[in-house]
Amino acid sequence: MANAVAAQAPTAPKEAPPVGRAPRDFALPAKEEFVLENGLQARLVPYGQVPKVTMMVAVQAGNVHEGPDEVYLADLLAKLMNEGTATLSATQLAEKVAAMGGSLSISAGSDQTYLWASCLSEYAPQLATLLADVVQHPALPASEVARLKTDMKRQANLSRSYPSTQARQKFTAAIYGDHPYGRPIPTDAQLDALTLEQVQNFYKTQFGAQRTSVYVAGRFDAPALRQALTAAWGPWAKGPAPRIEAAKPLTRAQVLTQDRPSAPQSTLVVGLPAADPTNPDYIRLRVMNSLLGGSFGSRITRNIREDKGYTYSPYSSVGTHYHTGDWSETADVTTKDTYNSLHEIVNEIERLQKTPPSADELKGIQNYESGMFVLRNSNPGGIISQLNTLDLQGLPDTFLTEQVKNINAVTPEQVSATARKYVRPEAMTIVVVGDQKVVAPQIKKFQDSLKKPL
Repeated sequence: MANAVAAQAPTAPKEAPPVGRAPRDFALPAKEEFVLENGLQARLVPYGQVPKVTMMVAVQAGNVHEGPDEVYLADLLAKLMNEGTATLSATQLAEKVAAMGGSLSISAGSDQTYLWASCLSEYAPQLATLLADVVQHPALPASEVARLKTDMKRQANLSRSYPSTQARQKFTAAIYGDHPYGRPIPTDAQLDALTLEQVQNFYKTQFGAQRTSVYVAGRFDAPALRQALTAAWGPWAKGPAPRIEAAKPLTRAQVLTQDRPSAPQSTLVVGLPAADPTNPDYIRLRVMNSLLGGSFGSRITRNIREDKGYTYSPYSSVGTHYHTGDWSETADVTTKDTYNSLHEIVNEIERLQKTPPSADELKGIQNYESGMFVLRNSNPGGIISQLNTLDLQGLPDTFLTEQVKNINAVTPEQVSATARKYVRPEAMTIVVVGDQKVVAPQIKKFQDSLKKPL
């Protein structure tokens, strides 16, 4: 009886969620910056209350500095740098870092080699000194080269087996051509051909103080850390001047395919060159991308995932390198719906080009972008990454401190105009990795359906 009465009781009306606060600009913590006589730059950022320190050393020596026959040479050097210094074995190095309550990882990227490290606050000066030893006096032991290359081959072959990698490689090769950004994952033969002498020469010709920045964020004794940095890094040779050859990405209207017989899905990458962070359009491009396909509630995601069920996790993104960028949409779709998926992606692009989004839809995206930006910068590692981006791209602090304001200043009309300017279906490189006997007729149908630009 009580259950029956409870069932008949009227339900209380749902309360509307509270109105969110107005977005606030990101406040870059006060930082100390100095440049040593040899050209090395240091950025010290007091941050937080946890008695820990995060450090990152960025050396402008990455895959972009490799020659055509040296693909992944920077990666091999980074792996060898983990193997100790002239005075410390790999085990001794690991033990020293562990004794500081910390960690150390070394990796190579497209434009830079990175050393990320952390420790308890009281060991910050010692960690700065240790990182200087790792960078300036790497052992580069010949005994470890074969083992490391075997591991690199295993990882390369695994990565190359993924259809997403296959599609992305075709896309970047088409966009960036002969530039290092467009080079594919090296083959076993290419990795086998790399020598210790090449590694040593790469270090000698690409590493030096002028190309290096040291970033520190957390709780630390600033005078003691400054003294340690100066003493440990000051004697290092200047080395080569900073240099990155900016890519000139190519806009190519083409469809590229790779056969995966009997594959249940087609992997799609659709895109073209776009604005980089130094371009005044970059923030508008980011907002437009988030609304079109770069967030879970974006239009393309709602269309081909929620409404049509062609795919589970489509996404679009704005890729950036040194003074260059691109936009792309990626999706793994059911093979029979390859045409339908491409067709709907283009439909959403053209709809946005023709009709500006509503103020409410745009505001939701702006809140999302603003919140994610602040969230990404709410820890020492995030702050260091942002400062490194400023330095690499040559951007002012206002790129960070005014970003929330600039995100929220984008208008619906600007979103449409940005889509028309940068996301042009008639100019896109389209990659399809899938079962060609099923996909080929669908691709032809799609190509025949493409309309002229607005």
